[in-house]
Amino acid sequence: MADPPNAIEALSTVRDFIRWGASRFVEAGLFCGHGTANALDEAAALVLYTLHLPYDLPADYFACALTAAERERVAHLIEQRISLRKPAAYLTHEASFAGLSFYVDERVLVPRSPIAELIEQRFSPWLDSVHVTDILDLCTGSGCIAIACAYAFPEAAVDAADISRDALEVAEINIKRHGVENCVRAVESNLYDHLGQRRYDLIVSNPPYVNATEWQALPAEYHAEPKLGLEAGETGLDCIHRILRDAADHLKPEGILVVEVGSSAKALQAAYPDVAFYWLDFERGGEGVFLLTSEQVSAFGRIWREQTD
Repeated sequence: MADPPNAIEALSTVRDFIRWGASRFVEAGLFCGHGTANALDEAAALVLYTLHLPYDLPADYFACALTAAERERVAHLIEQRISLRKPAAYLTHEASFAGLSFYVDERVLVPRSPIAELIEQRFSPWLDSVHVTDILDLCTGSGCIAIACAYAFPEAAVDAADISRDALEVAEINIKRHGVENCVRAVESNLYDHLGQRRYDLIVSNPPYVNATEWQALPAEYHAEPKLGLEAGETGLDCIHRILRDAADHLKPEGILVVEVGSSAKALQAAYPDVAFYWLDFERGGEGVFLLTSEQVSAFGRIWREQTD
């Protein structure tokens, strides 16, 4: 049951509104998984954003009282989150990835890939960062992976490829926002189709990988995101088949391929039982990300062609 209209008049401090927001979110049965892990974190993110305060706010500030105008703005945003069932990032147009801030809206998925952890580690020990000069981010969406890679590998040229013109418009906003126009190029391409003969030291991708049945059952917050970025056919492998099949034509001899397949990891392993996918572990949580070397990718390509000739 929603609180009466004058309920917020009983709330005063930053802490009060975070607690109230968390209670409202739990009551409404909201799903939290687009940058926050639970209702309390989600409420804190929205309240602090509305008050223009940092997420690492010193503890003393949580006892500070809000003005009447601030209370109204915070309450409005919390009610929007409940009524619209959109991820909070679509209400704030802000999302964090690899320690960086990105603009997002409904044209792109909300950044949340565990690949951020790999980027922060510069894909060590699989790559020698000194010698990385060319990077490809397939299915770039907001451009967060491509741009984070540009920070991690400042000497590299990065291609941010996506089939969606709408998504690339958001990526271009973020490219300009981070001032990386000289090293990150947004490319409209259906996977490798418009990349020519260019080869890369690193191909990284967070493609659509949700199967059709799973997509139908996802919470409303996921259905607020573009279906093109999530759903990938009956097995969830439509894009991944192509990424694997043609990767050998675009990887350098010492390059690596890193792809997030999430919930479709078992389906992928079943589809290619003879491929020794290296499944990566993450300290901050996340799974379903594999790595293959250029040698492995080349061997896969040969097997694929033999099977389909």
